[in-house]
Amino acid sequence: MFEEEKKKLINAGIKLDRYGLVALSGGNVTLRMTDGTVLVTPSGMVYEDMVPGDILVMDLEGNVLEGERKPSVDVRALLYILTHKPEVNAVIHTHQPYATAVGLVTDELPCNLTTLANATRGAVKVCPYSSAASMQMGIEVVENIGDRLAVILKHHGVISVGDSLKQALYACVYLEEAAKTYSIAYGMNHHVPLLTKEQVDRAVEIFRYYGQGTSDLPESLW
Repeated sequence: MFEEEKKKLINAGIKLDRYGLVALSGGNVTLRMTDGTVLVTPSGMVYEDMVPGDILVMDLEGNVLEGERKPSVDVRALLYILTHKPEVNAVIHTHQPYATAVGLVTDELPCNLTTLANATRGAVKVCPYSSAASMQMGIEVVENIGDRLAVILKHHGVISVGDSLKQALYACVYLEEAAKTYSIAYGMNHHVPLLTKEQVDRAVEIFRYYGQGTSDLPESLW
């Protein structure tokens, strides 16, 4: 069941490793299907070693409908997010170092790059600490993410969300790029210039027309 979607889940995990957002078996990837079931990566497995049969099919109550592996230890938090954010179909959890480092010293990564505005819709909040594998992790995400597509988990990592795996993947990749740039700039000069609200809003709107499957950019945004 859902063989192609399971392959996409694995490929997303491999990309997380490629971009340095996880190491070994860290993090997890979750995808809501059109029938309401959820695909979840297994616990403690390296993504490039996974095959579609390793991916679990679950319901939102946490029952395993298909698969023999143990689901990610964060599954309760992941299902909580999907239950309380019906517009979200994909959830990605990483341990990306630069964003996590920023989360140790501030309560928000301000919007310093157009790509951050594009991919997360603006500044990214840092959630209060919650233990890995706890329901509280999901509660903190839902309470802090607002209309953005990512949050930083204090002392832990990042959760990104999206209506698709691609949107969630873009959010965590470009968040890491922005966190890295912010860290370098802050080390050179503690005053880091930020985008204005108007600049952020424009970047978000322009990104709606990004890619081959969208309409052309309207003249009003030139």
